[in-house]
Amino acid sequence: MLSKRIIPCLDIRNGKTVKGVKFLDIKEVGDPVELGALYARQGADELVFLDITASHEKRKTFADLVRRIAQHINIPFTVGGGISELKDAETLLNAGADKISINSSAVKNPQLISDLAKHFGSQFVVVAIDAKQLDADEWVVTVNGGRIPTEKRLYSWAEEAEDRGAGEILFTSMDHDGVKKGFANEALARLSDELSIPIIASGGAGAKEHFKDVFTTGKADAGLAASIFHFNEIPIPELKDYLRSHRIPIR
Repeated sequence: MLSKRIIPCLDIRNGKTVKGVKFLDIKEVGDPVELGALYARQGADELVFLDITASHEKRKTFADLVRRIAQHINIPFTVGGGISELKDAETLLNAGADKISINSSAVKNPQLISDLAKHFGSQFVVVAIDAKQLDADEWVVTVNGGRIPTEKRLYSWAEEAEDRGAGEILFTSMDHDGVKKGFANEALARLSDELSIPIIASGGAGAKEHFKDVFTTGKADAGLAASIFHFNEIPIPELKDYLRSHRIPIR
């Protein structure tokens, strides 16, 4: 079994790391470069930096900040927000990002996934999906930071993203985001069963047990979280020791 990954997520607004609950009630929590460097020292496997208002405000992502991050961090990191064409991705990769994440722009223009995968390689392309549960089997895909529901549904959209060349899916359950009661494990397990690319689980981490569950019941390849790391509720070394003690392969 491949090692599972622990990925702190840093949502960025106006150059600062922020955190909310169910995509609302946003609060500042610190400097993204300092936090990212701290997580790297603590043993995070990767980092994700998302400019959470770039699509909504129709502006490009923060290349200058990405350069600063690359200078201070020695683990792979993904950057997303406001990427709508090849040159946006090229700018960020040239600035030092290891992967780029697309969400709203991919929903609006699915061909972007194909173009990015063809131009840069699938390993550079993460398709992020923010979805809200309608019933047991149906999740509606949203865009613009969860503000706008779309016609797309989680499972069919994730399959299309893989078919078009996405290298990973980052699935955030809006219902679970910031609530700290566990991940959307049933949906994650179904995604893992139906797709052959890695699934990053996001939304709901509040205890070490939630990571154990997401890697076993949820079959996720990586667990992503924000507030539990930002507020030092679960230190990364402690989390990794816990997972190893439950025989979950961790780097």
